[in-house]
Amino acid sequence: MPRADLALVGFGHVGRRFAQLLDERRERLLHDYQLDVRVVGIATAGHGSLFDEAGIDAGDAAAQRAAGRTLGTCRPPLEIIGKLARSAAMLRVMVETTTLGGADGQPAIGHVEAALDGGCHTITANKGPAAFAYRKLNDKASRTGCAFLFEGAVMDGIPIFNLVRDAMPAVTVSGFRGILNTTTQHILAALERGESFDDALARMQAEGIAEADPSLDIEGWDAAAKAAALANVLMDGDVTPHLVERDALGESTAAAVNAAAAAGRRLRLVASAAGRGRNVRAVVRLTEIERDDILFNLPDTANALVLTTDLLGDVAVCQLAGNVTQTAYALLSDLVTVVRRHAAEARA
Repeated sequence: MPRADLALVGFGHVGRRFAQLLDERRERLLHDYQLDVRVVGIATAGHGSLFDEAGIDAGDAAAQRAAGRTLGTCRPPLEIIGKLARSAAMLRVMVETTTLGGADGQPAIGHVEAALDGGCHTITANKGPAAFAYRKLNDKASRTGCAFLFEGAVMDGIPIFNLVRDAMPAVTVSGFRGILNTTTQHILAALERGESFDDALARMQAEGIAEADPSLDIEGWDAAAKAAALANVLMDGDVTPHLVERDALGESTAAAVNAAAAAGRRLRLVASAAGRGRNVRAVVRLTEIERDDILFNLPDTANALVLTTDLLGDVAVCQLAGNVTQTAYALLSDLVTVVRRHAAEARA
């Protein structure tokens, strides 16, 4: 039975929920995938770190952090990743959930590089690695024989990247459009109802949906990073968030929302891209949506993505409600993908 040793780099809302899911689904993982999972390391930016090759009670660590307690001595994430790389486990997996670095995708890119160089499979819910360095990291993963997976980077646990990779063989994606940021979707819907901007944002922060730095949502950086990741992975692009033209929510947004509503339309933050390869162009725009648009009737915490393809026409994927559990599930899904690939290679 394969044993997977995990190091969790980043231990905020998503990382802690993932640790809980490992406990909640432990019997299912053993029964369905013959997978014994053990967390051996946890690294945080400023709340302490843990490493024990014999295993850590991640659920207890999550409870400690939720209560505001530190985990012990702070050690750099790269040190924890190095310890994982030297462990004797058959499968070594680094799970990265640090905050998006809007300027350059760091430190997540460095964490992914270190893990791959150390022979560790890498799973991340951070958009930065795919948005800023997909080509480089994907090439490194191929050279090292390790997985580089990031299903949670866009639309939480809804399988966008897996859908195209595994269920749409020989299909070419030439474009997409969609609502990809839950926080701004909720704020814009709340403004339509006459609620305040600040109250709507506070709800998203309380639920752990807004980014740790909410300006990443409000200024369009989160949507731009997701658009770049989609363009790079699905359309062979060479895009970074800095190349994505973007709009931000601001003081005039409420008036624009009301004007759109008066005309029978809705104002939403829409990410889109078109082209292939180095000709891909991506934008994030505050857009008035007509009633017959599939994006018009999305609930206020919903996301949706419409892919333009050559063989299947337009394919729409909707997420009617996003939350921390769904993002944590994406990490669990990627972990199962690692195990399946390992089993297939062992049989070959």
